[in-house]
Amino acid sequence: MDIKNKSLEELEVVSQDIRDRIIDVVSRKGGHFSSTLGAVELTVGMHYVFNPFQDPIIFDVSHQCYPHKLLTGRWDEFETIRQFGGLSGFTKPNESDADYFVAGHSSTSISLAVGAAKSIKLKGEDRIPVVMIGDGSMTAGMVYEALNELGDLKLPVVIILNDNEMSIAKPIGAISKHLSKLLAGKTYQGFKGRVDSFIKKNMPEGTTYIAKRMEEAMKLITPGILFEEMGIDYIGPIDGHNIEEVIDTLQIAKEMNKPVIVHARTVKGKGYKIAEGQHEHWHGVGPFNVEDGAFVKKAAPKAATAVFADALTQLACKHENVVGVTAAMPSGTGINKLMDKFPDRFWDVAIAEQHAVTSMAAMAKEGFKPFITIYSTFLQRGFDQIIHDVCLMDLPVVFAIDRAGIVGNDGETHQGTFDISYLRFIPNMVLFAPRDNRTLELGLDFAYSLDKPCAIRYPRGAYTPVSYESTPFELGKSELLKEGSTNKLFIGYGASVGRACETEKLHDEDIAVLDLRFVKPLDTQTLTALASKYDDWYVFSDSQKQGGVGSAILEFLNDSKICVSLTTFEYEDDFIDHGDTKVVEESLGLLPEQLVKRVK
Repeated sequence: MDIKNKSLEELEVVSQDIRDRIIDVVSRKGGHFSSTLGAVELTVGMHYVFNPFQDPIIFDVSHQCYPHKLLTGRWDEFETIRQFGGLSGFTKPNESDADYFVAGHSSTSISLAVGAAKSIKLKGEDRIPVVMIGDGSMTAGMVYEALNELGDLKLPVVIILNDNEMSIAKPIGAISKHLSKLLAGKTYQGFKGRVDSFIKKNMPEGTTYIAKRMEEAMKLITPGILFEEMGIDYIGPIDGHNIEEVIDTLQIAKEMNKPVIVHARTVKGKGYKIAEGQHEHWHGVGPFNVEDGAFVKKAAPKAATAVFADALTQLACKHENVVGVTAAMPSGTGINKLMDKFPDRFWDVAIAEQHAVTSMAAMAKEGFKPFITIYSTFLQRGFDQIIHDVCLMDLPVVFAIDRAGIVGNDGETHQGTFDISYLRFIPNMVLFAPRDNRTLELGLDFAYSLDKPCAIRYPRGAYTPVSYESTPFELGKSELLKEGSTNKLFIGYGASVGRACETEKLHDEDIAVLDLRFVKPLDTQTLTALASKYDDWYVFSDSQKQGGVGSAILEFLNDSKICVSLTTFEYEDDFIDHGDTKVVEESLGLLPEQLVKRVK
């Protein structure tokens, strides 16, 4: 959509059309909502002042990129947002040349802009990187590493700080508070009060106007101190919903030819009154009724996350040394319940996974039992800290890995496929996985009692029910759920035990089923015994094939000189696209009826 020659009035109409399109499609299909509605005018201004097919336009996380997609030739295709085979909910270069980079994790945008700016300078091109980053993303340390270098290099980069006073959850930390609360601080307010009192008592009436202008000037200057000290010019705060102000400010920033922060105040959910403001549940939504905002609810069994939250709450009530942390996902991980009940023992440290891991390592050393509750995809961001600060010290930290396996519509940046592969080779780490709700509860009891680092993984949504009695965990012990009369053995791990059981029921042969329970350490004694009875093994696990459960078993078989045929139904060496979880699993040939055919 070409908006370069449109008037301000026409741009207002374009903004409203974009907002209407987002509300219409997301209310029917689901998707990111409040963040993208709040960024409409800022995005229109970016497209008016810059060229999205020439200037690198970089969205941090990019869940606010829907207006950008609509402005760059994807208006009709927007109907397919986050659907299998349709548009991604994030920026994706193979969709459009206007999408500069794949994004889905927070706080990468300014680093990308620095790299782009270096490249543009070396190539002698007339382009300028433009970043849109939310205040929540400013809580991650990577942002300041990038700003530090950018302030030193002085390369032209325009950074739009979209300050809506809310990331996915309420912003936590000194930086976020600096942006939104500095002007309410005691120092400023005390100074302001003394000045007001002095003027009223000692100065002529007309002086009030001058003092008011001075106050407004201070508001423009004060929030930018942090950035100015880093060598980056600051403009703002501006009204991020005033298109004229946005365009005028971005034009100034562009012409400055240096690194500039444009601080824009916006309202999440702008234009849909029910979602406006700090409502976490409007960040990412399923289908809802536009008239009253009521969500279209489907009957569903209790999700693993809710089971985990309840079980951890019981554990925390029983043991005072249980503490926990999450990284900007309190409700997503269920830890918000514990933060409300035990505010001194459970924390949200914002988008700072590295800090979350290392701070809990120290608490473990001090005699506490930390539960680090983070999605599989985001725990990747704390990888070095897991090795260096937890496992090297052999500290009894529990990694509660939510969203393990396929997560659906968020797609390739969020799939929880790699945690087994990237944790299994770390010395001192114990890896285990429950198969259903009850074994998840028993798993937390086991994790509490274990005096070593361990990781417990569980899926998004509900477990597939398994009709076998749940028994407590024993370190490195598997559980044979069913004997078989053929030479075949199904080995399930975690949530995939349910898939193994369903596949066995659909098969016309009597097949043995093993709940592996631990991928590290393996139950080598039981596996050795089973190899003498079953020599055709099939592995079921929601994880990457490389370095996964099948690899662990093959390594043991090779070292023990045991010869069996092993087939693994883990994920192939590729990133898994977005879409409804069942549809994605069908595309991968992982539904039980498909697996029966593969076994045969």
